[in-house]
Amino acid sequence: MILPLAGLIIGMVFGAVMAWRKGGKRLDILQWAAVNAMIFGVIGLFILLYIERNAL
Repeated sequence: MILPLAGLIIGMVFGAVMAWRKGGKRLDILQWAAVNAMIFGVIGLFILLYIERNAL
């Protein structure tokens, strides 16, 4: 399934927008985007594992 990839993209956009709204510079925006992408990607991976294990 594609949940981890979707989590990466959603996290990247979410982190970049959040840093931009707080007035961050380019590197701040990139760092927030990278960290949130990793967090949301891992969350997506766990959701995928849960769905596959329980065959929902």
